[in-house]
Amino acid sequence: MADKQISLPAKLINGGIAGLIGVTCVFPIDLAKTRLQNQQNGQRMYSSMSDCLIKTIRSEGYFGMYRGAAVNLTLVTPEKAIKLAANDFFRHQLSKDGQKLTLPKEMLAGCGAGTCQVIVTTPMEMLKIQLQDAGRIAAQKKILATQLSAQASAPTSVEAPAASRPTATQLTRDLLRNRGIAGLYKGLGATLLRDVPFSIVYFPLFANLDQLGRSASEEKSPFYVSFLAGCVAGSAAAVAVNPCDVVKTRLQSLQRGINEDTYSGFLDCARKIWQHEGPSAFLKGAYCRALVIAPLFGIAQVVYFLGIAESLLQLLQEPQA
Repeated sequence: MADKQISLPAKLINGGIAGLIGVTCVFPIDLAKTRLQNQQNGQRMYSSMSDCLIKTIRSEGYFGMYRGAAVNLTLVTPEKAIKLAANDFFRHQLSKDGQKLTLPKEMLAGCGAGTCQVIVTTPMEMLKIQLQDAGRIAAQKKILATQLSAQASAPTSVEAPAASRPTATQLTRDLLRNRGIAGLYKGLGATLLRDVPFSIVYFPLFANLDQLGRSASEEKSPFYVSFLAGCVAGSAAAVAVNPCDVVKTRLQSLQRGINEDTYSGFLDCARKIWQHEGPSAFLKGAYCRALVIAPLFGIAQVVYFLGIAESLLQLLQEPQA
């Protein structure tokens, strides 16, 4: 049976609603993931996700955990909308013969979805990472200043550098002025190498897990089956591509901590991580990323397949009494 035709506006609205709910729920974990991935050997500020969140709350307050959330909340609607709608579109195009999609075709549809989404994902991640990591850089400088003050023979203290609080608007303006549109798309190749394999793994795995919970008489799975399938498929795909996510995060970070490596490209970054931090460094933040992606895509699939947008559009189209 061919997939049920769903209007493009409904797909976009469903994707947007799912993204807003998901990001609001899991953003603090995503912040911890970014900071854990960016810290290098010899400059470790945090020992775990919980340690990172506790220190963030102590130094930056509760809302410090949501630094960069505004960027995500603004851009996650088009990002999730493009990703989900593109996958649906490619699946529909590839199943025009009425036959069930084969695994290679499911993977091809996922590849198309991952490729389309980087139009929004790359600048969104670029801005978000600067905002998320600013607190780590500021805390590191403060610790260094305290150490220098303690070691100084003179009684005068060394003041910690003032912590800069960049905004997304300032970052965007500076990047466009200094580097042009290419500044917002730094790390595009690494983003593609993360998001395309992610979608190739996620969408076929989700579709098959979701199918297992659907009886022959049902048109779609119960909501809890879609949620669990989204969680399992999302966490599996997230861990699978985590090495590329680590490299992408490092490449997109414009500011470095004290004595931290700089990178000229994807291969240079991967080589230095391997040489200086070992292969285990490519799994930094993997469990955080799994904890972020699992509920994010679980919520996304529930909203998408419950058809909340279809109900809203139907109400708007009903004639007024």
